[in-house]
Amino acid sequence: MSPEPASVPDTVIRNVLVVHHGSDEPAAGDIAISGGVITEIGPDLAAGPSTTVVDGRGRLAFPGVVDAHQHWGIYNPLEEDTATESRAAAQGGVTTGLTYFRSGQYYLNKGGAYADLVPEMLSLAQGRAHVDYAFHLAPMSKEHISEIPALISEHGITSFKIFMFYGSHGLHGRSSSQSSFLMIPEDESYDYAHFEFVMRGIQAAREALPADVADQVSLSLHCETAEIMRAYTKIVEEDGSLTGLEAYSASRPPHSEGLAVTIASYLAHATGLPTINLLHLSSAVAMEAAMLMQATFPHVDFRREVTIGHLVTSYDTAHGVGGKVNPPLRSSADVEALWTHVLAGDVDWVVSDHACCKAESKFGEDTEDVWLAKSGFGGTEYLLPALVTEGSKRGLSYGKMAKLLSANPAARYGLPTKGAIEVGKDADVVLVDPSTSWTVHAADSESTQGYTPFEGIPMTARVDDVFLRGTRIVTDGVVVGEPVGQYLHRPTGR
Repeated sequence: MSPEPASVPDTVIRNVLVVHHGSDEPAAGDIAISGGVITEIGPDLAAGPSTTVVDGRGRLAFPGVVDAHQHWGIYNPLEEDTATESRAAAQGGVTTGLTYFRSGQYYLNKGGAYADLVPEMLSLAQGRAHVDYAFHLAPMSKEHISEIPALISEHGITSFKIFMFYGSHGLHGRSSSQSSFLMIPEDESYDYAHFEFVMRGIQAAREALPADVADQVSLSLHCETAEIMRAYTKIVEEDGSLTGLEAYSASRPPHSEGLAVTIASYLAHATGLPTINLLHLSSAVAMEAAMLMQATFPHVDFRREVTIGHLVTSYDTAHGVGGKVNPPLRSSADVEALWTHVLAGDVDWVVSDHACCKAESKFGEDTEDVWLAKSGFGGTEYLLPALVTEGSKRGLSYGKMAKLLSANPAARYGLPTKGAIEVGKDADVVLVDPSTSWTVHAADSESTQGYTPFEGIPMTARVDDVFLRGTRIVTDGVVVGEPVGQYLHRPTGR
């Protein structure tokens, strides 16, 4: 028997509505895949005898979600989270997960040079992920700043982070010794001066790169102000009239975010670093500050991020103190304000901020005491279904959802082979039924967390099938097969 022509695809996904960020409405057609890459999109595509043909049954075909904010390895060993939490990601239609990582307590619980830590990090994750993955890194010390060029060239790590509130706070809201928590030299300080020098180090690295690569090197900031938080935490605890998630929100008030956004933005202006990402903006005040800074410094290419948790839950509606997170869940009015900005096009991407914190680690002896609970929770498995569910109610088009979930983060973070259903891109395709109702229950999740602040939330969209570079990794909502996720050395390209 003669071999089939090279033009015969490996897989054809038929009868789908292809969602693209360039169009509000999806287009009916088929998707042809060969060698893990999309080779053709259109009606009635040809298939050969050996072609795997998938009947899309008229469902939506979304591009694989690029969940640009996760935390594998923060509370559990990295090798464990890579295996289990990547399954949760796949379950929800995420095909690329970007994890924030740093030295210090949590993660690898080590200080020292990234030249030593990054190879260990990559080795622990290798061969365990069910989705493609990459890492952001936080330069915690002077040594780390000097390593930025090598991190870009040798390891393909093109995005970096500053945690602005670590100036006097630990991870969970109480003040902490910097040297012991962050594991930095005792004669160094993690403060505004350090943040400035991180920006200067990233900009110096960008200036040594070709322009098209430099544009994909960026700095992300967790914007909360340590001094404001320290004062308000004391006030709220001593007053005692607020409890639970509302108390935690009051202890880290929205203007703490707004002030930090302002400081970060001016530092970007002063250092000449134009590629700034403002992470998980949680409130009307934070968004107001972000928009003011965009108008004040138009030469800075700001990108604004919101999490699905802050879009679908508030401190009144989240299921228990398991919803403790930084920055906190806010009021219902803040939720509506965030949606107003999403619909206005002010938000660049939506993420999960997935940080699996199992119940035995999350809660203190009094499981209702928010001050004893750890910060962070998972939710990558709900990112796409929740945005489709809530966005559809509010008139957000499917095309804009694809932009928020895939195209925008892929472009910013050096992933040109991801982010869209287009010829030549990786065949990361998610088939979604937008008319299947179900209710969130933690017991149904692939995550090992065991609880969720999303518990009981009704959804009207279901992820049915997921393809990662043409390999089906989810069938009828169930994760299948061995882990085939690859580390993405950025910027990716062919």
